[in-house]
Amino acid sequence: MAAKQLFAASEIGLFEALADGPAGLEELAGKTTVPRRTVGIVAAAMVSLGLIDQEGGRYRNGETAATFLAGKPGHDVRPVLRFFNSISYPLWERLADAVRSGEGQAQFGKFDREQQQIFSGGVEALTAPVAASLAAAYDFSRHKRLLDVGGGTGSFLLAVLRRYPALRGTLFELPGACAVARQRLSAEPEGKRIDIIEGDMFKTPLPAGHDVLLVANTVHVLSALRNLDLMRKMRATVQSGARLLLVDLWTNPTHTEPLSPLSCRGNFWSWPARGKPTASRKPTTGWGRPVGANTNACRSRAFPVSSLPKPSRARLSLGHARSERGADKRHSRQCRVLAHRVISRQRGISVAFGAKRT
Repeated sequence: MAAKQLFAASEIGLFEALADGPAGLEELAGKTTVPRRTVGIVAAAMVSLGLIDQEGGRYRNGETAATFLAGKPGHDVRPVLRFFNSISYPLWERLADAVRSGEGQAQFGKFDREQQQIFSGGVEALTAPVAASLAAAYDFSRHKRLLDVGGGTGSFLLAVLRRYPALRGTLFELPGACAVARQRLSAEPEGKRIDIIEGDMFKTPLPAGHDVLLVANTVHVLSALRNLDLMRKMRATVQSGARLLLVDLWTNPTHTEPLSPLSCRGNFWSWPARGKPTASRKPTTGWGRPVGANTNACRSRAFPVSSLPKPSRARLSLGHARSERGADKRHSRQCRVLAHRVISRQRGISVAFGAKRT
């Protein structure tokens, strides 16, 4: 119930209405075009959650709301709340049916235009810190072309290309996501260095000519067998020496920690039309070695993936990295407070690197 109150507050623009300073209920009703009585109910709920403060008959944004929900420059989390409310939350309502049947609800490729905008924007906002961390943690200077398989709006490509002006990128996505990405990338200077190619990762040949491949936030949605199919297909597409980068949520081998992937797993179960989701990792002894620099967001390890096209067992073994708290404790604390309130802790987000060998 607290989550839905938060979604409603964001949807009516309550935090934006308080962006310029404290306001009373009459003023909030006017700015949000919501009746005074009901805006008062939502405001009271946000006070109870600690997102806004009340001083007499006036309200003002708390530190977290002012930073992430009021439309100020920086990391805007409002698209995440729209995604949770419109796309994710309805799936949770059908979780019991999915558990009973063992089948998820097909979603990808079936969004209408508005749903696709909400989904793509929400995922971009949710993963923005991770995209920035990847660009900082891995040295792309050795590469010429980066292929992002299932790369959404191209936000990971943007983060990387901003740091590496000589690098070119390719976004490979479903048609609906590509439509959003074209609009998104057309407004960015780096967009001129990104090719957008429509296709299905399991039905369409992957674009060739890339020496580094990225798969972000996809492994957890697919079954183990589907993941192996994708890894085989990617390795068959590239030349020896190419690198594979995986960014995702991982649990330990016993599926008992960390909390975030486990909390999300029921939601992922309700999504796929391609088998049970994979949300685990089991590092292979001797594979990992440190790569790149430790950053505020992730610690990375590298592993060879020369056997990816030929595994005989239906199991996906990956090197992994765990997320770290940022050096900016104030910003990190705000992130954790807000994430806790929307029940979406991001701990467990990881980055893994691998290289194809001859």
